[in-house]
Amino acid sequence: MDYTTNLRMLYAFRFFSSLIPAYVIERLYWEERGMTIQMVVYTEIIYALTIVLLEIPTGVMADKWGRKRMLVLSAVLGCSEFVILLLADEFWHFALVVFLAGISRSAGSGTENALLYDSLVLQGKAASFEKQLGFLNACDFIGAILAALCGSFLASRFGLELNYWISLGSALIALVISFLLVEPAAAADDTPEEATIPFKQYVAVSLRFFRSNPGVSLVVVSGMVTGTAVGFIDEFWQLYAERLEMPVVYFGVLSTALMLLRLPGNLLAHLLIGRFSYRTLLFTVTAIFAVGFALAAASRDYGGLAALLLVCLFSGVMEPLVSGCLHHRIDSSTRATIDSFQSLGLNVIHILAGLGFGYFSSRYDVFGGYGFIGLLCFAFLVWFIAASRLIKHEEKSSARAKA
Repeated sequence: MDYTTNLRMLYAFRFFSSLIPAYVIERLYWEERGMTIQMVVYTEIIYALTIVLLEIPTGVMADKWGRKRMLVLSAVLGCSEFVILLLADEFWHFALVVFLAGISRSAGSGTENALLYDSLVLQGKAASFEKQLGFLNACDFIGAILAALCGSFLASRFGLELNYWISLGSALIALVISFLLVEPAAAADDTPEEATIPFKQYVAVSLRFFRSNPGVSLVVVSGMVTGTAVGFIDEFWQLYAERLEMPVVYFGVLSTALMLLRLPGNLLAHLLIGRFSYRTLLFTVTAIFAVGFALAAASRDYGGLAALLLVCLFSGVMEPLVSGCLHHRIDSSTRATIDSFQSLGLNVIHILAGLGFGYFSSRYDVFGGYGFIGLLCFAFLVWFIAASRLIKHEEKSSARAKA
């Protein structure tokens, strides 16, 4: 079968899944329909809890029954979200949307990376995973940038609701594309022996992998913390910009800047990994995160906004770095399951961080929330230094013992 089709289809799938003009005015739309910051945080927690509960089961399902089926399910749920949002005017409507979004994210996370990696393996190009993932993310950003620029203009001229109708159309196109994906042979070959592997064994193998690879685990945890932190920029930058009295018509430009700044890291991650150690890259990114969020909280002006832009610039390298470190070391039979543990951990951290963000935002507005995230990043940085030194010492001791 021609597995080169998958790469093209994944590019198209990512593009239309990101061509969602609703996102650029999402918080304003929700606020217009009665959703406060605290209520939004509650929905974020519902979203994260849904992923925590379903991430591993959907990862196992992707490994057992196929990556394509899970991506189709993810696309179907993505369409249903916008149908509900067009009618939403009560908290439980938005809660239902994020619940479905959590199922959709669980079905897609891990699955898409597994499909990409297995497709590259079958073409003999597994070594280019970080590069292809970076380009895939770039395609993601291009779609989101176009949506942001058009969405802010349309919202300023025709109101907020039109963006949701256009977003529904884009989600439907992504659904059609998901049916055109080809199931990799590594995932499609479902022998009776594989079919009888119990759920617990998938989980046990995954946990054993992380216990026996502490260095990889440290990289993955770093991705969880930084992914959580940058997620609060994606979710609440609109409120930060509004507090600075920025006109809505410029929201698309700001959203574009937030995404464009992540492109260099995504496109150059595979080169940086060859020049610098994982420890150096992770330390640098985490330190910049801690300083950037602290400045955003303290400045409360365009200087603080510039600090958030700096965080986005350095965040781009993280996903290819973390995913590459993980996927080069795992087997196809448990690829989606083990990748799902990364998303599971990220959302556990997101729940805990969301409680703190919501509390400080309710007392000190969105600036206080970002101050809490800065403190979280600093605390993790201290732990990261200690943990990486311990792992390095244990590796040296193990090497001496073998010698």
